[in-house]
Amino acid sequence: MVFFAKWKIALILAVLAAGVVFSAPNLIDRETAESLPGWLPRQQVNLGLDLQGGSHLLLEVEVDAVLREQLTAVVDGVRIELRKANIGYTDLGIEGNAVVFNLRDPTTAAAARPLLADIATDMTIEMSDAGAVVIAFTEATIELRRRHAVEQSIEIVRRRIDETGTREPTIQRQGSDRILVQLPGIKDPERVKALIGKTAKMTFHFVDSTMSPEQAQAGQLPPHLMALPSAETDRVGGPSHYVVQKRVMVSGDNLTNAQATFQDGQPVVSFRFDTVGARRFGDATRDNVGKLFAIVLDGKVISAPVIREAILGGSGIISGSFTVQSAQDLALLLRAGALPAPLTVLEERTVGADLGADSIAAGKMASIIGLVLVVVAMIAAYGLFGIFANIALVFNGLLLLAALSLLQATLTLPGIAGIVLTLGMAVDANVLVFERIREEMRAGRSPLTAVDAGYREAMSTIIDANLTTLISSLILFQFGTGPVKGFAVTLSIGIATSVFTAVMLTRLITVVWLRRVRPQALPL
Repeated sequence: MVFFAKWKIALILAVLAAGVVFSAPNLIDRETAESLPGWLPRQQVNLGLDLQGGSHLLLEVEVDAVLREQLTAVVDGVRIELRKANIGYTDLGIEGNAVVFNLRDPTTAAAARPLLADIATDMTIEMSDAGAVVIAFTEATIELRRRHAVEQSIEIVRRRIDETGTREPTIQRQGSDRILVQLPGIKDPERVKALIGKTAKMTFHFVDSTMSPEQAQAGQLPPHLMALPSAETDRVGGPSHYVVQKRVMVSGDNLTNAQATFQDGQPVVSFRFDTVGARRFGDATRDNVGKLFAIVLDGKVISAPVIREAILGGSGIISGSFTVQSAQDLALLLRAGALPAPLTVLEERTVGADLGADSIAAGKMASIIGLVLVVVAMIAAYGLFGIFANIALVFNGLLLLAALSLLQATLTLPGIAGIVLTLGMAVDANVLVFERIREEMRAGRSPLTAVDAGYREAMSTIIDANLTTLISSLILFQFGTGPVKGFAVTLSIGIATSVFTAVMLTRLITVVWLRRVRPQALPL
């Protein structure tokens, strides 16, 4: 245990040097760190919501809206297919989680079943002898749709927040249909909340010129048309409503990119479709030159330009009453994708930076006091060997800070508690070794053999003590939530760095001292 190979010494020194280098950026402000040359380390520990302030949002996914939308699509599909096949029906509509209608002639059930099976691929179809038809979701299908809606909503929210440049946001599922969003250091929470809450579902429809908005408001529209409000409310003389066809010509799902730009000095949004969307868009515009093409976002017509010529390149421009900011926000929403279901803000909290500053100051004070007490106690108890342990303790803190920086971990108040606890526990391994060396010295061993036996015999106890703590930390990380996970991460990293500095660094310092001084007795 008192012999060190040269490669082992080089490895220990390299790890210590890396700890100093990668922890150093935390000693300067973030702007200065980001301006450093690319070949220099510049990662810093990110501060959590409770330390630098920010916004806390609890969102609920309206998963029932997803089921409703899919049932509506089934209704449209049933109407189109049965009319094509000349199969009469009545009372087509939605009841609960099912589509219901009656066949005029029950004998057409056999011809209708394969048509319905193609429309409702993952639904059950029940037909009575009297011609009543029920197309319903199974419970397993409903649960699957709900889970997919929440998972997709989390991913879309994450994309939107990443587009705003927010550092280290916390976005995680809570319960069956809720999403927890924490945004540290956010300066404009209202804008982010607006971006998160918008469904951003964009579709393209043809405007129907045979029906007026007044007829729509009077409820005189046929089933294949719908009236939608105009988003351009500030345009003088513009219509307040548009009558559009329900059929979606092109969906925003086919968008591959969207960017805010300028046209004739006015902010606009340019977009581009994928191959499928470009073909549909080209066919629709080629066959309908001269018609109004409504661009619908979240149930409102944001623009309804006239198709002047076929647009075959798969790209286009959305113009309207945009400001630079609103054009950028719309482009961001379109790039990130549409939410599968609306989101409702159930809880909103804003954490001020002053509270975080107080927490950081208290954490610093606790760390300093704890460090000073540990240093004094080790020197008082073990003299020169206590100084060796304290040197290892300093490098332990640097390695811990470097590891958190490399992992880009988010430091929270519980994380600071984990660091303080690590400082207190960091000398445990040294205490075990030093006490064992004392026992060996009392048994009459020489300094060299006493140190060798001390490290060898204490190793199993060190491994056992730290391994049980590490297992507890891993359990906390696996089953805990945000703050608990932060505590578990800092404690786990602290255990690893503590064992390294105690078993490797302190032993190296002790061995070098023994070989140089060759003492007759150990100053313990």
